[in-house]
Order: sequence, then C-alpha cells, then structure tokens
Amino acid sequence: MRFFFFLRKKALCCAFPLLYSIFFLLVVFYFWGRDIVREGTYQGRHTLNVQKSIKLGIILFIISELMFFVSFFWAFFHLSLNPTIELGNLWPPSRVVALNPFHVPLLNTLILVSSGVTVTRAHIYLLNGDKQKSLLWTLLTVVLGVYFSALQLYEYKSSTFTFADSAYGSVFFLATGFHGFHVLVGTILIGIRLTRLGKNHFSPQRHLNFELSCWYWHFVDLIWLFLFLSIYWWGN
Repeated sequence: MRFFFFLRKKALCCAFPLLYSIFFLLVVFYFWGRDIVREGTYQGRHTLNVQKSIKLGIILFIISELMFFVSFFWAFFHLSLNPTIELGNLWPPSRVVALNPFHVPLLNTLILVSSGVTVTRAHIYLLNGDKQKSLLWTLLTVVLGVYFSALQLYEYKSSTFTFADSAYGSVFFLATGFHGFHVLVGTILIGIRLTRLGKNHFSPQRHLNFELSCWYWHFVDLIWLFLFLSIYWWGN
C-alpha cells in the first residue's frame, strides 16, 4: 500500500508543473488576444501593411499545419501499401476491426462540410452588413463544431481497437485525434468571433480576424476530407 501511495504522490508532483504551465499559457493567450482586439478595433493600429503581414503569417501557419498532417498520411500509406511481417502482411492488421466509414465517419463528414458552408454564409452576410444573419450562421457553425466533437468522442468510445493496437491504431488515433483537437480549437475561435460580432467589433470593411478564422476552418474541413477518404474509406 505504501508503494501505491508513493506512486500516487509522485504522479501528483509531476502533474502540478504541467497544470501550472497550461494555466499560465492560457493566461498569456487571454491577454495577448485582448491586446490584439484593442489594437485592431479601438486603436486602429492594424493598417493595410500590418494586415498583409498577418495574412502572410496565417498562410505560413496553415502550410506548417498541412505538413504536420502530411507526415501522418505518409506513415499511413507507407504501412498500408507495404505491410510488414509484424503486421501480418495485412492492412488493417489481423484482429483489428476497422470502423465502418459509412456510419459515424460519414455523418461527421456531412457535418463538417455543412459547417464550412455555414461559416461561408456568415462571412457573406457580414460583407453585406447583415449582422443578424451573420450571427445566426456563425452560431450554427459553432453548434456543428461541437456536434462533430461529440460524435468523434462517441466513435472513440465505441471503437474495438485502441492506440496500442499495432501501427494501425497508433496512426489512426494520432491523425484523427490531432484533427479533432484542431476542430476544438477552431470551434473556440469561431465562438470568440461570434462574441465579438455581437459586440460590433466587425464591419463589412474591417473584419480580418473573422476572415482568418474562416480560412482556418476551411483548412480543417479539407484535412478531414482527406482523412475520411484515405484512413476511413480506402484504409478499410
């Protein structure tokens, strides 16, 4: 019993620095975002040159994220096209029952594609100066993002294999899990834009923050389509 208490104490000691780091990271993000809102909305410091630099920065960020997911696709196709002896020369490996792509994955695909349509409609209404409709379509995008995350959590719980079940489980949960994290981050970003839209922070002429969030969301949509076609459908 003393040994287990010792392990528990060591685990708590290791967890506290991590929790502190996460807490202060969120605090930094909060104040950083607050300063961006002040500079761009009230102080007028986001000039055209600054906006061009911000757009270039988000483009480079999206490209880096794309390369991040390319590594997962590379690993998946390398293992699936040339399964090794350790995998039983099969893909999916023996005793691994792949998920049916036409159940929850197909529904999630429809949801995420629909969310891409809703956020585009919200952007169009914002450009036309229709705040109420833009609010409605942005809210619908947030709801679809939350629904996607809930369905993916249900999918993970109902899965018959885990992260430790051969290379298939590792690649599957790494690729879809990181994408799910990006959806969660994107949902939070769109939710913040919804709040700012309600506070009249955006106008048809100045809404760079909203537009960049749309770019990020479309990137998430595109990655999911490749995940569905390769890992869920083709890999099955």
